Amino acid sequence: MTRPLFLYTAPMNWFGLTLVSAFALATADALSKRYLSHYRPGELVLVRFGVAGVMLLPILLAQPWPALTPTFWGWMVVLMPLEIGAMWLYMTAIRESPLSLTLPYLAFTPVFNIATGYLFLGEQVSLVGLAGILLVVAGAWLLNLKAAQAGDRMNVLAPFRAIARERGSRVMLATAAIYSLTSVISKVALLQVTPAFFGPFYFVALGIITMLVFGSRKPSSWQALGRHPWAHLSIGACMALMVVTHFYAIEHIEVAYMVAVKRTSLLFGMLYGAWLFHEQGLSRNLLAGGLMIVGVLLIAG
Repeated sequence: MTRPLFLYTAPMNWFGLTLVSAFALATADALSKRYLSHYRPGELVLVRFGVAGVMLLPILLAQPWPALTPTFWGWMVVLMPLEIGAMWLYMTAIRESPLSLTLPYLAFTPVFNIATGYLFLGEQVSLVGLAGILLVVAGAWLLNLKAAQAGDRMNVLAPFRAIARERGSRVMLATAAIYSLTSVISKVALLQVTPAFFGPFYFVALGIITMLVFGSRKPSSWQALGRHPWAHLSIGACMALMVVTHFYAIEHIEVAYMVAVKRTSLLFGMLYGAWLFHEQGLSRNLLAGGLMIVGVLLIAG
C-alpha cells in the first residue's frame, strides 16, 4: 500500500500516534474557545473543517486514488450531514460552557455505540462492557456532584439533574450520540478504501461542503476567515494533524482500541480548562474523566 509522502516519518507505534491525535484535538478545542469564542458555531465549523481541508488537500493529491465505488459514495452522502451537524453542536457546547463540563460527555459515544453497533453490525455488549458503561455513568455523576450540592439536601439522582441545567453538557451528549453513528458508518466506508486515503479525503470533502453550506447561508461567515489568521492556521493545523494521525493509527490496530485511547483528549481538555480558563475543581474533574476513560477502555475491550 502506498502512503502519502507526509507519513514517511520516524516510526511511531499506534499508541503514540493516538496520543498525538488526542492532544491535537484537545489543543484545537482550547484554541477555539480561547480565541474564537465570539464566533458563531457555523463560523467555527468553517474554520475547523475548511482550513484543515485546505491543509490536507496536498496530501490527498500526492497519493494514488483507489477506485471509489457507488457504495462508498452512498456512505459519504450519509456521513457528511451527520459529521457537520455533530461539529456544529460540538462548537456550540465548548463555546457556551466550561470545557470540564462538556468534553467528558464525549465518553458516552461508546455507550451509545452499544445500540448503534448492535443495529449496524450485530455487536452485543459483554459483562465487562457493562462494567465500562457503569464507570462512564459514575464519572458523569462525579463530574456534576458540586453543581448538585447547591441545596441543603441531595439524593443520588441530583448530579444527573444538574446535567439538565448545563446546556453545554446536554448539547455534548447529543454530539456523542451522533458520533456513535458516524463512528460506525465511517468504519463501513473506510473498508471500501484505505485509512491513509480516507482521512485526508474525508476532511477535504467536509471542508468543501462546509464552505458551500455556511458560505452560501451566511456570506458574512467568509469574513471570519480574514480575522485572527494565526489562530485559524493553528486550529486548522491541529485538526489536520489529528485526522492524519487518527487514521494512520487505525491502520495498525483495531478501531475500538484506538478510539478508546483517543478519549485521553478529555483529560487534556480538562488540563487546558484549568490552565487557560481557570476552571475550578481540577482534581475532581480529572478523577471523573479518568473513570470515564477506564469505562471506555472496558467497553472497547
